[in-house]
Amino acid sequence: MADTSALEAFKWETQPKAEQLVRRLIRDFLANCAPAASLAERMREQTGTRFHDWVDDIAIRNSDALAGELERAGFVVDAYGAHAHPGGIFPRIILHDDATTRLALKVESVADFLSANQIQAEVEGDALCVIRRARVGEGHETELYVCERHGFRGFDVPKANAELGLKRLHHVEEFRRRPRNMASNAEGFAAANKLIDAAIKDLGRDLTSDIFFAAEREYWQRRNRAAQVQKSRQDRLGLGWANHDHHTYRCSREDFMQLIAMWEKLGFICRERFHAGLEAGWGAQVMDQASTGITTFNDVDLSPEELFQDFAHEPLAVRDSLGTVGLWCGLHGEAFLQAGMHHLECQFDFEALRAQLETDGVRTMKPFTDYPYLKQAFTEGERWPVAEDCIQRLLSRKLITESQAKTFREQGAIGSHLENLERNEGFKGFNQKGVSEIISATDPRKQAKHVAVGA
Repeated sequence: MADTSALEAFKWETQPKAEQLVRRLIRDFLANCAPAASLAERMREQTGTRFHDWVDDIAIRNSDALAGELERAGFVVDAYGAHAHPGGIFPRIILHDDATTRLALKVESVADFLSANQIQAEVEGDALCVIRRARVGEGHETELYVCERHGFRGFDVPKANAELGLKRLHHVEEFRRRPRNMASNAEGFAAANKLIDAAIKDLGRDLTSDIFFAAEREYWQRRNRAAQVQKSRQDRLGLGWANHDHHTYRCSREDFMQLIAMWEKLGFICRERFHAGLEAGWGAQVMDQASTGITTFNDVDLSPEELFQDFAHEPLAVRDSLGTVGLWCGLHGEAFLQAGMHHLECQFDFEALRAQLETDGVRTMKPFTDYPYLKQAFTEGERWPVAEDCIQRLLSRKLITESQAKTFREQGAIGSHLENLERNEGFKGFNQKGVSEIISATDPRKQAKHVAVGA
């Protein structure tokens, strides 16, 4: 009998008690802090996002009643003295003796937020600190903050370190311009490994992970109009991509172990693994980096039987045919290298975002998950031209037909998306069946010719 223990290790469930508690604390805060209430409305109307999805932490007056509520709702005290929920996606709660409630929103850049909103405020933390905060609003016994984090989960702002800051700027630039189109994938992975090793030596693993994925989002965004449209909307409020939920990479079977090893070097640990269905023929390994709050979703062609092996760490045999994921890599290159991410998924107000993007000419595909606790949909895919050498390589291995090659030459193939996601009740998992259906639907061999948004 197959060992299913690894498949059953992560069974995410909704957390209604924790959700009710957190939403109540945020409602009370908004009722007593007019600047926060105004920002919440602008977030919904201008970015299609929900205020509570941006909350990093809430510091509130301690009481036996509240401490008991937190415990019953599943919160536990973490290494920094805050109450965190291991079973769901929630802000951390800090109990203090002060009568003032302080709520901090996560943003990519405190300076960007202050500039975008024309707020004059003192900033805690130097310009290249791993955590920066600024108070941006006050109300009745309430204070609103914005907070940027760079691989740091603590609350005490470290002293300025100019030498570390200069090293960070160097490695940020190195990651932004890292070579992706090399003679072989092996050379591309080796070059990335060299850059990551050097950055870890200078900056540590967690800060390196943070700046690496900032560069990854930038590369992906340059190739996706939906991302550009939505990022500009969020930047008008100075928020950036701080609402990211997960980064999705497609990988060939040959290079999958290298991809996983790269993430583990950057501090990621394996979460759930699953198979998306017979028709789609693919599997995925989900991974988390606790210090950065970054999640990767790593797709690979996979048989149902291979699900029961540790396919993240054991070699996958080369096949004489390609599934949807393998074909995407064959046409565009590895997501880690030439192609960039397949998609970034961020947390939104699902219906609000869909309606708002439509007004900017960005259409959304049919939802592939529509549960009360989880809603997901891709924007229509960005169609990319396919390089002739990629087509010839696939033809030489008899992995596509001449007819398919002609179609790819004339029409290109779908490259990337932005994903609209709404989570409720702290649900931390994914919809396996729905993902199977959408991956199959986006197989370029099944797509009719259409004009890409913004092409």
